[in-house]
Amino acid sequence: MVFIDNEGVNDPRINLALEEYALRNFNPKNDYLLFYINDPSIIIGRNQNTLEEINFKYVQQKGIHVVRRMSGGGAVYHDFGNLNFSFITDHDVKSLNNFRKFTLPVTNLLNDMGVPAELKGRNDVLVQDKKISGNAQFSTGKRMFHHGTLLFDSDLSEVARALNVKMSKIESKGHKSVRSRIANISEFLDHELDIESFRKLILKGLYKEEKNFETYRLTTEQWQDVYKLRDQKYGTWDWNYGSSPKFNIKRAKRFPIGEIDLRIFVEKGRITNFKIYGDFFGKEPVETLEELLIGTRYEINEIAELLEPIVIEDFFGALPKEDYLELIFGEDDKPTVLKPIHK
Repeated sequence: MVFIDNEGVNDPRINLALEEYALRNFNPKNDYLLFYINDPSIIIGRNQNTLEEINFKYVQQKGIHVVRRMSGGGAVYHDFGNLNFSFITDHDVKSLNNFRKFTLPVTNLLNDMGVPAELKGRNDVLVQDKKISGNAQFSTGKRMFHHGTLLFDSDLSEVARALNVKMSKIESKGHKSVRSRIANISEFLDHELDIESFRKLILKGLYKEEKNFETYRLTTEQWQDVYKLRDQKYGTWDWNYGSSPKFNIKRAKRFPIGEIDLRIFVEKGRITNFKIYGDFFGKEPVETLEELLIGTRYEINEIAELLEPIVIEDFFGALPKEDYLELIFGEDDKPTVLKPIHK
């Protein structure tokens, strides 16, 4: 087993790029272990619709990273109180979807610390029926990784706020996250410990379990390749938002000028169809507004830029442009009930 030193990097875009780079490029004769602690982030599952999983306005206001990972499963919140681990090894039928194999060394160490952790269900580690770790896997067919979270001392109130979806009436084929009762590992310890000390204890324990454990540090050239992957993939809108499955949005609201009902169809993150209905009065045909947004990214800044020269009152009467933009890409006061599209 080789431990990969990520040199204290907290940027989730770089850490996920490092994980993929190691999977595809490191010596396949070795098994690898990677630890990382991320800045406040939401990490989206490979098959999820990003906008279904995040409180977009809150995430934007707080500067929380939103990054899609390669593995499936649900969205998770990371911060400086969350330790992430990744085992990189050969793909084989005994390892793929065998979550117990990879979580057992970690749960054994937690139990040694007095934390009665156990794998329950397919991929969650629980303590007293509260989730302290979620796990997922990805395989290239030759190599695979198993990665997971360890909630040590995360701000659980931020988890609720950042993942409290408010976007109205999204229907998609994306995999929806299932929220579980969560807890921090620190709650179950009988002594105080910071996350860096916790990381060292876990690493020390894994070193003891594995023979010939060594540490590997990337070369300057390898780090350059990791940053290149970050720039081309994990740091891009196309990967983090545009890779979402096809989804539809219904947005309707009554204004003093009448009701406006929008139907927005999005594929690969871009608007493919946009229809406006309602009982408002305007002197210009709404087809002009419908056609304006076709092909644009479903992203608030790009939509606002396209609408900047448009006189909205010509289409709806005395309606502020900000209200129209909020209707296209806004949020409700109450959490949304999501329903999947059926083929």
